Amino acid sequence: MCLILFSYRTHPSFRLVLAANRDEYHARPSATPAFWSEAPYLLAGRDLVAGGTWLGITKTGRLAAVTNYRDPASVMKNTPSRGRLVRDYLMGEQPPLEYLLQVQKQAEKYNGFNLLIGDREGLFWYSNRSGSPLKFLPGIFGISNRLLDTDWPKVVRGKEMLTAIVSERNPSPDELFRMLGDERTAEDGMLPSTGVTLEMERMLSPIFIRSPVYGTRSSTLIFMGNDDHVVFLDRTFNPDQDSMEERRFEFVLERPKSTKDVSRGEHRGN
Repeated sequence: MCLILFSYRTHPSFRLVLAANRDEYHARPSATPAFWSEAPYLLAGRDLVAGGTWLGITKTGRLAAVTNYRDPASVMKNTPSRGRLVRDYLMGEQPPLEYLLQVQKQAEKYNGFNLLIGDREGLFWYSNRSGSPLKFLPGIFGISNRLLDTDWPKVVRGKEMLTAIVSERNPSPDELFRMLGDERTAEDGMLPSTGVTLEMERMLSPIFIRSPVYGTRSSTLIFMGNDDHVVFLDRTFNPDQDSMEERRFEFVLERPKSTKDVSRGEHRGN
């Protein structure tokens, strides 16, 4: 993913409302979200190059998503796939924080990333460009290609729009998809400086990125109700980015066989 916006425990009916865009090169092959044949409890898309995924959820409520950290000067070659961090958590049974602490021990092997993972009990974030994992308190949050809640225009604007949408009794999927389809380019004075050209910063600044070679490949919504009912909606775009395939999944969370809980630092939304 390249933008993840989410409301955590702020709505009376939903413990989580998540809206995310996956930005990628159009030529990189991937599979649309589905329950995996080798792991029928896991719902996710699949990167057909490295075998990982960018966002997924399981029938027991394990959830994970990843974004890259944009810093071209620090990029290393032949590093492990960051999408496998998502896959390995979803296919495993480790509690979220225990898993992140394990990832932290190997963090230097990877190019920069933000990893969002959780289960029905808690939600956590870790970046190998920051310090220790954080456990979320209720709030509205945004992650793009820097650190959690970095005030990039797309993150600020997205959080404002998400706040308005989840203030409604029944948050509208159509409004959330419209939010994810926002193509407004930030003014030059508001652009971050991440080591790419000014032209590239402009192209990457909208919530929905459009270009012939690279852009928003899919938009995904996840509603996780307090009653454990999950709705997963995905729009995967064709290379022209004007046509798409839409998929919808619904299920009720199952209880995991065993649970453990550990906690550390906490982060409250704004």
